Amino acid sequence: MNKTPLTKAGAEMLRAELHRLKTVDRPRVIDAIAEARSHGDLSENAEYDAAKERQGFIEGRIKEIEGKLASAQIIDPKLLDADGRCVFGATVDLEDLESGETVTYQIVGEDEADLKAGKISVSSPIARALIGKYAGDVAEVQAPGGAREYEILDVRYV
Repeated sequence: MNKTPLTKAGAEMLRAELHRLKTVDRPRVIDAIAEARSHGDLSENAEYDAAKERQGFIEGRIKEIEGKLASAQIIDPKLLDADGRCVFGATVDLEDLESGETVTYQIVGEDEADLKAGKISVSSPIARALIGKYAGDVAEVQAPGGAREYEILDVRYV
């Protein structure tokens, strides 16, 4: 079985979602199904159909999260010792060589990626271009909008 990299914070986020699904959402949808059943004929009961569909979604998401957590390789960026190299979990300060704009990204797992929060997926074009490089290196990124070059200003493990 392949291990899926996940930061410690990402694993906690998935565990919290799993807990909410099992303790809040699942009981709520069971109650909604029971309520809809009490209305009689199920063949033309839109509330019942919607509640059953929601239950299917919740159960599917629970199985998906449990599978991800079971195959996760949880990495705490604070414990990394990569000698300044860009690796999974690292926080990287970059300067776009064309525009001069600086950005900061943390390289995280697929489920944790959130560009607005500065978290990019390890499989994204930017992260793939950064992995293995050091501060001072230039990374050429083949992005959907064309090739871009970024200078790595700093690599931190926080």
